[in-house]
Amino acid sequence: MAHHKSAKKRIKQDSVIRLRQRYYKKAARTAIRKLRDMTDKKEALSFLPKVVSMIDKLAKKNTWHKNKADNLKSKLMTFVNGLS
Repeated sequence: MAHHKSAKKRIKQDSVIRLRQRYYKKAARTAIRKLRDMTDKKEALSFLPKVVSMIDKLAKKNTWHKNKADNLKSKLMTFVNGLS
């Protein structure tokens, strides 16, 4: 266990940040799953910008790696464009 006041504060901050990141990651994964389950192209096109925004925010905060975010966005856009 930490002995210094600053170390105790850092442990508390890390746990809060971890919970926050877990929430945003889970929300993004759920949105991606929801988008991949869509069959209507019009509906998917309207939902895609929201999902891309979530992915970009996670990449900006280094929760997800930049390349992972780009790969996800590319795959999702290919999927949406392939819908009929």
